[in-house]
Amino acid sequence: MIASVLRLIAMFVAAAVLTAAAPVRDWSTVTRLLPSGAYVTGNPAAPLKLVEYGSYTCSHCADFAAESRAVLHDRMIRSGKVSLEYRHLIRDRLDLGAAVMARCGGAARFDANSHAIFAAQDTWIKRVVDWQAAHPEAAQQAPLDQLRALVGAAGLDTMMKARGLSQTRIDACLANKVEIDRIVKMTADAPAEVTSTPFFFLNGAAQPPLKWATLEPILRAKGAR
Repeated sequence: MIASVLRLIAMFVAAAVLTAAAPVRDWSTVTRLLPSGAYVTGNPAAPLKLVEYGSYTCSHCADFAAESRAVLHDRMIRSGKVSLEYRHLIRDRLDLGAAVMARCGGAARFDANSHAIFAAQDTWIKRVVDWQAAHPEAAQQAPLDQLRALVGAAGLDTMMKARGLSQTRIDACLANKVEIDRIVKMTADAPAEVTSTPFFFLNGAAQPPLKWATLEPILRAKGAR
């Protein structure tokens, strides 16, 4: 009888040790490319699926990225409760260039590159404004040439090189018309109600224009932690 009890205790202890040792997956490091061309970060089975239509030249989008990061990305997405799908809503050619750079490293780099681009938005937009004032003739360039020139003027190529991309890779991304057309199509395919950025859908339902301060309680009320 005592031996049976001891064996039972040993089994419970072993189970507890295994449970404690089991690693908790960090879903914030998992990003995948969808057939639509959008990137989604987080648990594919997350109960809360957030879709953001955003623009890299949108100041409100940059504010959302900065204000939400510590909770949305580092807690809610990391825990597996929320996934975030980012869809491009391109506003201008500079925005397109930034989108190409964010995507240039593929799924493994997209989330971090996108966040870095938003974080430095004021700096690289100012560079382009100054450059355009000094080079009005650039507006007459062919579309792909203008895209490369804008990315260079912004310093986005330099930023991506500092983040591990080669110049060869960057040049290839800027010349990839198929990928560029895919980004533009994402904008063309946006639902009619998407008229501003950032714009959100939660589990398929359109949300009113939101800041992080108003979106966070909505997510928490639905169980995000």
